[in-house]
Amino acid sequence: MTRLVFDHLTTWITAAASEHSLDLAAHVEERTGASHRAVLAALKRLVEAGWLTRSGTSRRPQFGPGSLRQVVRSYTLYGLQEDLPWQRDFAPHFALPRHVERMIQHGFTELVNNAADHSGGSSVTVSLRQTPTHAQLLVSDDGVGVFDKICTAFQLEDPQHAMLELSKGRLTSAPDAHTGRGLFFSSQLADVFDIHANNTAYQRRAWESAGWKKGRALPREGSSIYMAIALNTTRTLDGIMAAWSIAGDGIEFDQTRVQLRLLTTDGQALDSRAAARRVGSRLTTFKRAEIDFDGVTDVGHGFTDELFRVFAKAHPQIELVAINTSPRIAALVQSARAG
Repeated sequence: MTRLVFDHLTTWITAAASEHSLDLAAHVEERTGASHRAVLAALKRLVEAGWLTRSGTSRRPQFGPGSLRQVVRSYTLYGLQEDLPWQRDFAPHFALPRHVERMIQHGFTELVNNAADHSGGSSVTVSLRQTPTHAQLLVSDDGVGVFDKICTAFQLEDPQHAMLELSKGRLTSAPDAHTGRGLFFSSQLADVFDIHANNTAYQRRAWESAGWKKGRALPREGSSIYMAIALNTTRTLDGIMAAWSIAGDGIEFDQTRVQLRLLTTDGQALDSRAAARRVGSRLTTFKRAEIDFDGVTDVGHGFTDELFRVFAKAHPQIELVAINTSPRIAALVQSARAG
């Protein structure tokens, strides 16, 4: 007789409860091969844990999804249309605040589309979980890994430099088909956002001013991207897009922020013109760029001169704004501008 595994049940019981509310026990028996008695015990436990609701009579019970919900599905990437899994397999089974659902939908479709178009893999697994406080999305593919993909496409040698480019936004290895907005805006929507790929991980926490920082990588190939959004967030998709638009209307993505901490390690100075040129890479696609010195304790004359004099004079249409500078760094930037 089949043994029911509770954690496995939670990956599909939400959809089953939506689709088989009046005959859920019979459906679980047929799907698992477990005994009627074992299924009734499992359903009772799922109700007590908050995965199911139960109404009706003892003879004719009616089940529904509880405050805890989860759907996990795997798809072949070839020919995958990312909107169909969302509409068919996920959206009908969740009860999210409208603005949160809109943000999760955006992240879902963008991340699944990235896996289909860029990963070079054969399959993707998507998990969406709702708790009383958060919506949690995990998209994992078996491709080459996002950092390796960027390094190959843009002739970069270090995953750290790939993360620097990702953090600017508007990064795509297929410019004819994509604008490079998807992963960037998905990360900005989330309270928690993690990227894991081929033994490298970076994480972003919305409540931390430091922005992106290194995380502990998962021991797997391909890419896994996780985002969590609080159900009571005041953040909205339109508001996030507006924040990166100079006009404030969210139409153009024409300003960015460059985290210099992604170019260095603790205690190491930014002292080279080569590093400054990495900062300036692709900034010509923006009208305004904040150069964020948070976490950077020391820079050299060559770095500031290359970025704030040489690059700035070559591209006067771009407004470079130095933020989070120490008094010494601010003086070096001012000296370079004056030069």
